[in-house]
Amino acid sequence: MKWNRWLLALVLAGLWPGLAAAAELDGSQLSALWAVPFASLLLSIAVMPLAAPFFWHHHFGKVAAGWSLAFLLPFALVFGPAMAGVNLVHALLAEYIPFMILLTALFTVAGGIYIRGNLHGAPVLNTAILAIGAVLASVMGTTGASMLMIRPLIRANDNRKHQVHVVVFFIFIVSNAGGSLTPLGDPPLFLGFLKGVDFFWTVKHIFPETLFLIGSLLALFFLLDSWYYHRNREVRPVDPTPDTRRIGFDGKMNFLLLGVIMGLVLLSGVWKSAVVFDVFGTERGLPGIVRDIGLIIVTLISLNITPRKVHEDNQFAWGPMQEVAKLFAGIFLTIIPVIAMLKAGVNGPFGAVVAAVTQPDGTPDPAMYFWASGILSSFLDNAPTYLVFFNTAGGDPQVLMTTMATTLAAISAGSVFMGANSYIGNAPNLMVKAIAEDRGVKMPSFFGYMAWSCGILVPLFLIMTLIWFR
Repeated sequence: MKWNRWLLALVLAGLWPGLAAAAELDGSQLSALWAVPFASLLLSIAVMPLAAPFFWHHHFGKVAAGWSLAFLLPFALVFGPAMAGVNLVHALLAEYIPFMILLTALFTVAGGIYIRGNLHGAPVLNTAILAIGAVLASVMGTTGASMLMIRPLIRANDNRKHQVHVVVFFIFIVSNAGGSLTPLGDPPLFLGFLKGVDFFWTVKHIFPETLFLIGSLLALFFLLDSWYYHRNREVRPVDPTPDTRRIGFDGKMNFLLLGVIMGLVLLSGVWKSAVVFDVFGTERGLPGIVRDIGLIIVTLISLNITPRKVHEDNQFAWGPMQEVAKLFAGIFLTIIPVIAMLKAGVNGPFGAVVAAVTQPDGTPDPAMYFWASGILSSFLDNAPTYLVFFNTAGGDPQVLMTTMATTLAAISAGSVFMGANSYIGNAPNLMVKAIAEDRGVKMPSFFGYMAWSCGILVPLFLIMTLIWFR
């Protein structure tokens, strides 16, 4: 992206010798005003598609770049270009670029698999697809499962008048809740795995919560979908997708590539190497570099071996990926001071948030950890939010997995489950929305979607709090 390269050149030009020497950003010394660009970007994502849809559709990348500059330039003036450069490089090399490489690989490989045949979107079938997607999400990640399953689900329901609820519940179940059982499922759990949490710890400790949430959502979906389906004239007389004789898969080699992606991600967490490269103060370990290079190779292989007809049948296009890349570039940059202020704990501008998760006797309050990590994960990136509360709870994986298991379960569940509360809580949410809109589904606005999540998810989260996190 041109504006990202321009931002990088602006800060780094002529300043390389001083970058590595710049100190880490101390969030306790920041004013809450530094969060304004981030909040403004979120508000733009929420409001501008409604207030100025034509402008937003053609210029959302420029809006994200504008708010990024509104943070970066004043930050460079106040704290110095070296400090700005260090934080920019860290955001790009340690977070944004690996994040986008993984998303691009999953988007490309899943987009190279075409489920042949015309499924008919009746309530039983739709519910079954959501359940299968939920299982796949913990195996191949919420992004991989979302990209694989969303296209055939939309195609199965393209002869129905009401489709929005199908996509909304898909985001709830497949793009979020389904990824809660393994570190491969969702980035927060993968970060916990890198910190020392056992691979199977989450499936052992939050399986009942996951089963309750997904089971409740599937039941609610079935009832709602049945009501829509049996209404008069719900199914259009002409199905835009013709029937074929048999159901099958085209682009099967991409299943093997999905396995390679899973292996690369898992390898980067298991493989320990002393080889570390320092890039202007940002350390990149050899396992992470090998993973990213491997993912790029997998992406290129998929593009070359996938028949053109598979991409045409899947209506594969880069538009959704470009939207996610541009918006999340702005989010990853403007979130820099927000994360620093949260890391400052009770001494930072957001000290009240950190203090709220501790009981008067100094012990952690699992219910507050669940809601604090969840609410922040609804609007911030859920991976760094998980790390903030992981460290707030002590940061010792052995203690958190044993004597503080309920607290770690609350942090894990809140970070993963409540990513479904908004379009930006988890990257697949925005990708699924973009793909659905590209297929002609009139998705709800930012606040319209939150009306769905507040009405359906929040009551379930309250029940979970009373049962498991008191």
